[in-house]
Amino acid sequence: MRTDVTFLSDGLKIAGHLYTPEDATGPRAALVVGHPGSGVKEQAAGLYARRLAEQGFVTLAFDAAHQGESEGEPRGLEDPAQRVEDIRAAVSFLTTRDEVDPDRIGMLGICASGGYGLAATATEHRIKAVGTVSAVDISRQFRLGADGTQSPAVVQGMLAAAAAARTAEARGEGIQTFKIFPDTEEEARAGGPHVYEGWEYYCTPRAGHPRSAKSLTWSSVDRITAFDAFRSVGLIAPRPLLMIAGREAVTSWMSVDAFQKALGPKEFHWIEGAVHNDLYDKAEYVTPAVAKLTDFFRNHLSGTA
Repeated sequence: MRTDVTFLSDGLKIAGHLYTPEDATGPRAALVVGHPGSGVKEQAAGLYARRLAEQGFVTLAFDAAHQGESEGEPRGLEDPAQRVEDIRAAVSFLTTRDEVDPDRIGMLGICASGGYGLAATATEHRIKAVGTVSAVDISRQFRLGADGTQSPAVVQGMLAAAAAARTAEARGEGIQTFKIFPDTEEEARAGGPHVYEGWEYYCTPRAGHPRSAKSLTWSSVDRITAFDAFRSVGLIAPRPLLMIAGREAVTSWMSVDAFQKALGPKEFHWIEGAVHNDLYDKAEYVTPAVAKLTDFFRNHLSGTA
C-alpha cells in the first residue's frame, strides 16, 4: 500500500511515498530509499521501495529538496549537504510512524544517493544498516568522470562557468542552469556508453518522468565538487554495509573505492552482466538485487521484517 506523505527537511517540505506491507501488523523494520541524481521517487527509488515493501519492510521513497514534488528554490539545485540532511529528516519521519520500529531503520541509496546514504549513515546512528545499488560519489563523478579517466581540465572549466553564473545571478540575470542530458539519441551515443545509458533511462518512455531533473543549477557545481561522500565511511562500522554493483558498470570503481574504505562488517555483491542503469529497472537485474537486499536487511535489522 502506498501513501503520499510529507515531512520537513531544514524547513523545506519534502514529498514522499510511504509503502507498507498489505499484512502489516505491529512496528516493523523500515528503510529510507534515496533516488539517483536527477531522479524522482516515482522511478528507481519507488521501484525498490515497492519491491522491498512486498518483502515485509515499511519503506519511504522521497524527492530531494529542490527537486520533484519537494519544496526548495531554486529548482534543480543539487546540494550534497541538503541531500544528506534530507536522509536524516526521512529517518526522523519514520521514527514518528506507528508502523515503524524506530530501532530497526535502514538506508538504501541508489546511484548518487548511495554516496549520500554512506555520508549520512556515517554520523546518523539511528540508521542501523546501509545498502547501496550502483553507488557513486557525485563529487568523484564530476571531478574524475563516470569511468575515472576524465581530464582535470573539465571540472576546472565547470567551476569557471559556475563562478560566472553566480556573478550573473548577482547582477539580476536569473538562475543559470546547464543541461544534464544530450538532446538527441545521436548525441547521447556520441557521448559514450554511460551517457547513452543515462539518456535512454531518463529521456525516453523507458523510465522518463516529467518531474525528473533534466538540468541543474550552475550553483550546484561548486557544492558538488567540494563534497566527498566517502570521507567518513569508516565511521559506519560496526554497523553493516552491503554494496551492490553491476559487473559491467563503468561507475563500479566508485563502489569499490567506498567498500575498501569501509571497516566492516561489509559485503560487496556483483550483479553479473549489468551496467549502471540496468539496476534501476530491468527485472533480470533488479530481482537478484532485491533478493540480496532483503536477506541483508532481515539479517541486520534484528527480528523478522
